[in-house]
Order: sequence, then C-alpha cells, then structure tokens
Amino acid sequence: MNTLNKNFANYIFLIFVSMFLVACGPWKKHVSYPFPVPVDTTTKPIEQQTKKTYNFPSKGIAVTNEFDGARVNDCKIDENGNVVITITAENTPINNSAYFAFKIWTEKDTTVNVILNYPEYNHRYIPKLSTDRTTWTALTEDEFSVNEDKTNCTFSLKTGTTPLFVCAQELNTSSDVEAWSAKRAEKSFVKMGSFGKSRLGRNLPVLDIYEGEKKGKDCIIIISRQHPPELTGYFAMQAFVDVLLEDTELSKSYRQKYRTIVMPIINPDGVDLGHWRHSAGGIDLNRDWSFYHQPEIKQATEYMVEQTNKFKNDVLIGLDFHSTQKDVYYTLSEDLDHDLKGFKDYWIDGIAQAFEGEYTPRDAPSSLTKPISKGWFFLQFNAEGITYEVGDETPRDFIKAKGEVAAKEMMKMLVFRD
Repeated sequence: MNTLNKNFANYIFLIFVSMFLVACGPWKKHVSYPFPVPVDTTTKPIEQQTKKTYNFPSKGIAVTNEFDGARVNDCKIDENGNVVITITAENTPINNSAYFAFKIWTEKDTTVNVILNYPEYNHRYIPKLSTDRTTWTALTEDEFSVNEDKTNCTFSLKTGTTPLFVCAQELNTSSDVEAWSAKRAEKSFVKMGSFGKSRLGRNLPVLDIYEGEKKGKDCIIIISRQHPPELTGYFAMQAFVDVLLEDTELSKSYRQKYRTIVMPIINPDGVDLGHWRHSAGGIDLNRDWSFYHQPEIKQATEYMVEQTNKFKNDVLIGLDFHSTQKDVYYTLSEDLDHDLKGFKDYWIDGIAQAFEGEYTPRDAPSSLTKPISKGWFFLQFNAEGITYEVGDETPRDFIKAKGEVAAKEMMKMLVFRD
C-alpha cells in the first residue's frame, strides 16, 4: 500500500474509532489514535547546556546562565570587544524558535555591545530587558540589527553592577506558573491539584474550576506551555482563565453550569531548561497525542479521560494556547462533525465584533493530520479542538484584552446553550 493510500486508510480508521467511542456513551476509553501523518515521538537525546558564569575580569564583564529558564551555550569576547553569545538548540531537527536568556553585569556603568550567534538556525525573538523580572522592556527596531542570513543579532546594552536579564521572551519558569496557579486556587471554587510528574520530576499542576457539584457538568479543558518559549500564548491563557474566575453574573453562571480543567504548564522541564521547543525527552510534545510516548502527554491525557469519566463530564471544547509569528486560531475543518458544531464560527465572530473592526481574527481550519492536541480532543471526546495562537510580539495589553474577550464570548454562548 503506498503512503497516500495508507494515510487515507488511517484517516478513515480514526474517524471510525471516534464515532464508535461517541456511540458508546459517556464512558470514553483512553486509547491510541493512528493519525494520518505519524510522527516518531520516542525519546531522543538532548544536549545539555553547561551552566556557568562566564567571567572576563580584564573587561569587567560577567554573563551567566545559572538560573531556571536560561539559555546560553557559549560566551566569549571577540577581538573588537563584543560579547558574543552562542545559542544552539537542545537537539535537532527542531522548529526555528531560537530562544536565549542570560544575565549580564559589569564592574562599572558602561555600554556593552552584544552579538547573539546562531550557528545552525536563525534569530527570531526581539530581546527583552529587565532588572527585576517584573518590568520588561523590548528593544525597539532601531536598537538592534540582524544580519542578512539572520544568523547574528547585534545590540548594545547599558550595564552596571545590577544584573540585567536579557531574554527572548519575558522569563516565566515552572515556579512562576505554580505561584500563579496557587493564587487562583485561593478562591473557593478553584481546586489546585497535580496530574503527575514530568520526566525530570517536576510537578504538573492542574486547576479544577466549578461551583456546586462537578458531576454531570459539561467540561472545557484548557492547556498551555507545551512549547517553552511561547509566553504570549501563556499570557492569553492567564487572561482567559482570570475572566472565568471573575465575580460577575456571567462568570458565576458559567461556573455553576460547567466544569473547567486547566493544565497551565505541560512542559515544565523544557521551560526550566531553556529549551527552544522540546521536552527533556527531546520531543515536541504537541506531536505526541497519538501513542503517548512522553510521560507528560501520557499523564495529561489519562487524567483528562479518567476525570471526565469519573464525574460523567462531556468535554465540549479543548483549548490549547500557543505562540507563533502572527495571531491565528487553528480550528477543525468543517467536514469534522462534533458535539459543538458551529461554535467556533460564532465565537470568532463575537471576538471580532467586540473589537469593532480594530482586529480581524484569522481562522485557519484544517483536517486531521499530525498527532496534535486539537485533533486528539476531537477524536477522544468528539469535542471542538482549537489551537489558540498569539504572535510573538503582539502587544501585551492587547493579548490580555483579546484573552478576556475570548473568554467572555465563550461563556455567553455556553451559558445560554440549551
């Protein structure tokens, strides 16, 4: 059988499996799905960066990657006095998400010229600066330059004895996610738990949101941080969830009618190790939603299935928050019939109307191909699967506003749903 026919046969098979599971009623067994375009997600070796502080006493300069979320593979001073920082990936092949994060300081106030060097891939992120990890400032377009083949990015920094964080995106580690989650769990209708441990033993937190009894409620599942540097998607997820927790009639009505399961960080190892995209198992976790070779996805999917079976919850929507070059919603194609058919069209239209023509959401529907989360939500639960993508440099205030509007529009539709 040639590849095209084999893929088509697999596609027909997984559609049949999905229909069979739906016909079986509320009990949905945790099974594997042979997606039409398979991806090998068996564990691959990674190259650990050496954690160290690079001291250059003759120049009065120091650079370090000795903190969670850092990424520096080498550092030197060239003949022109530039600080040259080499950035490589955890393994290859890999999506071009050339992430970097370091701290730099000098013995006295001065200006340091920095060159980010990418031997194998290209520059992607605008450098962002902070001294306290709370307030971040992105360099403007005239403050950095990228060479023609995008293998170097050059910029100048005003430095002193106070260490300056220089990161591809705002630094946000697994500890930060834990703290954010614990703060939300101070509300009586939010329960914080764990759906397991990562490959390296880090906690995988989960928030369970509902009022009254959770048994029998329809369920929405939200996940984030499969890919470590994708902070803008995580920020949108935070804004989205916070609206679900508000003390408004809409949010209260939603919580009384629906259960929401939130998994805010699927890949804590990759986040804390400063990975570009992969887990500690060297794998893109958003390609493992088929045979569950990686412990993070295996535990996440088992938890979702076990919990919704136990409490007789029908999963209606699976939202997976990510980042990419430009804002986009990756949705399911119209030929895939599920329990909430038509939801995403009204939802996206509601988001557009809320911004009164200032923003036009981009919907990019696709059929089932690679084993990613949105396809799994459809196959496992017959649910609407959506990958909510936010641009790398989308203004942070707009990310928050869009996340809030998206949550409100979803709740409006679901609260008044028969």
